[in-house]
Amino acid sequence: MNEHIITDRAPHGTTQAAEGLPRRAWTVVEIEAMVQAGIIADDERLELIGGEVVPMPPKGGRHEMVKVELNRHLQRTAPDDIQIAPETTLRLDERSFVEPDFCIFPRAIFPGDLRGHDVLLAIEIGDSSLSYDRGRKIAVYAAHGIPEVWVIDAGSLTTRVHRGLGDEGYRDVVDVGPDQELACARVPGISVGLTALGLTPL
Repeated sequence: MNEHIITDRAPHGTTQAAEGLPRRAWTVVEIEAMVQAGIIADDERLELIGGEVVPMPPKGGRHEMVKVELNRHLQRTAPDDIQIAPETTLRLDERSFVEPDFCIFPRAIFPGDLRGHDVLLAIEIGDSSLSYDRGRKIAVYAAHGIPEVWVIDAGSLTTRVHRGLGDEGYRDVVDVGPDQELACARVPGISVGLTALGLTPL
């Protein structure tokens, strides 16, 4: 067998990095310019982490169901001075942006000016992206000073809550069951029980 035959192909529209070789780091401004020029489609789902473009997998039906119910609840119950922004682009630095399922921040801040230190709570809903949301992305949030992150498993409805930000990341990490109440430490008016929304764990 020819050892140089490629047997593992990357998904359409992506490529695999050449191991051991340097990669070209992109900036947020460059990615935004490529979107404006039509090189990257408006609806293409990607994030930029430390200059590396990370394609995001398509969202499944379960993810969307959890997001819709949670959005309805948060918009209805959030304090008047708090903004609930679904899927807003969060620019962290010149080489990083992410798109949490929800950003919660003071209403006085214009969404386009939002930065990591402004966010009171970031919420991620993971199905196909769960390992990424719980791993690399959590490290990015910690590095940029976001004090609290919830990562909801769209299947089991278990939520991993990250708090107690320190020099080495989040010190307090706990799993909250679907029947238990989630409450934001920085915003007393933000609380929810996932099964109380009519959601059922798989």
